[in-house]
Amino acid sequence: MHPHIEDYALIGDLQTAALVGRDGSIDWLCLPRFDSPACFAALLGGRDNGHWTLSPHSPEARAERSYRGDSLILDTVWETPTGRVRVTDFMPQRDRAPDVVRIVEGLDGSVEMRGVLRLRFDYGRVVPWVRAVEGSRVAIAGPDSVWLRTPSHGTTYGKDFSTRSDFTVAAGRRTAFVLTWHPSHEPRPDLIDPFDALADALEDWRTWSARCRYHGPHRAAVIRSLITLKALTYAPTGGIVAAPTTSLPEEVGGVRNWDYRYCWLRDASLTLDALLAAGYLEEAGAWRDWLLRAVAGAPEDLQIMYGLAGERRLPEAELPWLAGYSGSTPVRIGNAAVEQRQLDVYGEVIDSFHIARAAGLPAEPHAWSIQRAVVDYLETTWRDPDEGLWEIRGPRRHFVHSKVMAWVAADRAVRALEANPKLSGDIDRWRAMRDEVHREVCERGYDPERGTFTQFYGSTELDAATLLIPRVGFLPGDDPRVVGTIDAVRRELTHDGLVRRYSSGDVPVDGLPGGEGTFLACSFWLVDALQLSGRRQEAAKLFERLLELRNDVGLLSEEYDPVAGRQLGNFPQAFSHIGLVGTAFGLLGGAGAD
Repeated sequence: MHPHIEDYALIGDLQTAALVGRDGSIDWLCLPRFDSPACFAALLGGRDNGHWTLSPHSPEARAERSYRGDSLILDTVWETPTGRVRVTDFMPQRDRAPDVVRIVEGLDGSVEMRGVLRLRFDYGRVVPWVRAVEGSRVAIAGPDSVWLRTPSHGTTYGKDFSTRSDFTVAAGRRTAFVLTWHPSHEPRPDLIDPFDALADALEDWRTWSARCRYHGPHRAAVIRSLITLKALTYAPTGGIVAAPTTSLPEEVGGVRNWDYRYCWLRDASLTLDALLAAGYLEEAGAWRDWLLRAVAGAPEDLQIMYGLAGERRLPEAELPWLAGYSGSTPVRIGNAAVEQRQLDVYGEVIDSFHIARAAGLPAEPHAWSIQRAVVDYLETTWRDPDEGLWEIRGPRRHFVHSKVMAWVAADRAVRALEANPKLSGDIDRWRAMRDEVHREVCERGYDPERGTFTQFYGSTELDAATLLIPRVGFLPGDDPRVVGTIDAVRRELTHDGLVRRYSSGDVPVDGLPGGEGTFLACSFWLVDALQLSGRRQEAAKLFERLLELRNDVGLLSEEYDPVAGRQLGNFPQAFSHIGLVGTAFGLLGGAGAD
C-alpha cells in the first residue's frame, strides 16, 4: 500500500523537487529538472523502483514534522524508546549540480539510525553500477551519475542492490548525508558543506518570505502557498510547473493519471495576479517574460502548455513497468493534451499582460505587437468549438468558459487602447467583437428556465468554470444570472460543500471512464463568487473549510475525496495554492496587503 498523497512533504531547489514521506522515505525525485526521468519512483511503483529512506531503526519510532519557519526546509522529529532525533531534509539552491541534503541531529538520549538508498534511473527501470570511491558511493548508469557522501562514523555497505548505512546519533551530535547528481561524462562537482548550505538556505527563504505583503488572517497558510509556488518555479526561465509529479490519480485505481510537470497557460493570469498581490514583482516579471517567450510566433501555433523553457514537443507515453500509485494505471509521461485546441488560453494570455501593465511591470517593446496579433486571430476563431479548459478527450464543443475568455481578450485589448491611444489597433472592431461575444454567451450559454449558465451551448450540464464570470468582469457578482449560476453549482456540483469540475451526465463529456474527486481550485472559485455576490459570511465559512483540507505541512493536491477524506491528483498542485492566495486577498478586499 502506498502512503496517502497528503503523507508527503515537498523539498526542492527551484529546478526540481522531491517528495518526502512521513516514514522518512524520499519516494519521488527527478534529476536534474522537474521533467527529467525520476531516480526515485517508489511513488508510482514500489520500493524496488527507487527510494531513499532515513529513519530510526526502532519499529516503535514515532515522527512529527514541520517546515522550519517560512522556508522549504523540512524537520522531522523522531521519538524512540532510547531518545529523540531530528532529520532535516532540504535541497540548496544550486550553483551547478543538484544536491539533496539530509542532516541527522541527536536531541535526547541515543538513537540507532538506518539509511537505505535504492537508486533506479529512468523512472525506476535502470539499476546503476555502484562502487566506493574516496569515502563516497558513486552510482552510474548511462547519462546519470549520483554521488552519496556518508558520515565518517557508522557502517555503509551494499545489500539487495541498495546502499545501506547503520549509525548511532547521540544528543548534541549531528551528521549529514549529501546526494549529488551530475552528467556521467563530467567530473564530480565540488563538494558542498551541508551545514553551511543549511544556514544559507534558511537565510534565503527567510529573506524571500519577509517580502510578502499579506498580513491578514491565515497569513501562515498564504505564505506556505507562496513558498510552494516559488518551489514550483523553474528558476532559469521563470516558468512555473503545474505540479512536480506525474500520474497521481484523480480516482484511486482509475485511469485519469496525467503528467503535470509542465507550464500551463491556463494558470497564467491567476498566477500573475497572486504574485503581484503578494508583492513578488520579480517572480511575476519572470513568469510574464516566460509567457512572452513561450507564446511568441504565429497565434495559430499557440499551445495550451509548454515545457520548462518553452519547449513545444511533449509527447505522451506510458511506462508499463510501473504499477501505478495504489494500482492506478497507466503511468504516463508527456501530455497529449498539448495538441488540443483551447480557445480560453488566448484570453488568459491577454489578461496576463493586462494585469502586468496595471501593476506597472516594465513593458517589453514587442509585447503589444504579440497581443495585437493574438486578438486579431481570436476575432476570426472565437466562434469555433474547442476542447475547453478541462482538456476533455471527447468531441469539441462550444464551451461557455472558452467564449467568456474570448470576451476577456477583446475587453482587455479595448481597455489597453483606451488607456493608451498611441498603441496600434482597431478599437472599434475589437469593441464590436466584445459586444458580439457577450451577446452570444448570454443568449446561447444561459438556461433561463433553470437560471444558470451551462457548460456548453445547448447543454443542460453545469461547469464550475462559469463561477469565474464575475471574477473576470463579464457580469457583476450580484447579477441575477451570476447568482443563479452560483446556486445551481452549489446544488448540483458540490459534495460536502466542495465543488466538482462539471456534471458527468449520461455520457461523460470528457470521454473517459471512471470519476474523480472534488476540484480544489473550483472550490476556491466558489468562495470568490460568493464574495463577489455579497455573501461574505458564506464565502468565509467555505474558505475555512478549504484550509482544513491542507496536510500537516500546509500542502494541497489537485483534488479531494470528501468520502474517503483524502487528497487526490498531482501534488502539490500550483492551481490549488494559487486559488488559496487569490481567495485570501479577495476576502479581505486588499485590506490584508501593506
